[in-house]
Amino acid sequence: MKGKAYSIDLREKVLQAVDKGDSTISEVAKIFNVSTRWITKLKKQRRDTGSIAPLGHGGGMQSKFQGEDLEKLEKLVTSQPDITLQEILEKTKVDASIMSVHRNLKKLGFRKKNNRYVPLSRIDQM
Repeated sequence: MKGKAYSIDLREKVLQAVDKGDSTISEVAKIFNVSTRWITKLKKQRRDTGSIAPLGHGGGMQSKFQGEDLEKLEKLVTSQPDITLQEILEKTKVDASIMSVHRNLKKLGFRKKNNRYVPLSRIDQM
């Protein structure tokens, strides 16, 4: 599932319908417009933890550019818009990949235009 988590209200209604036993999981899934896999996972979560609340983010690697490093990246690109990704890596001294620099520039609202980085225009932000 991508996007926002389903509400507690929906979770309760789905589980009530399944627990009633009048309908199969696939019928309940169609009624509430959710997947059968999601219902199965929700039932397992309730059984294992006693809770049906949405789970937190599963994790993943944190960005190498955080806090001061992210601010340094923004200042560097603002002061030198024609700097290359490789030069950014060398000047910031952050142990990261070129793709990491690219993703963080995008997160900061910069995009590559010809041979320099510029903030996104109002049109690009829509």
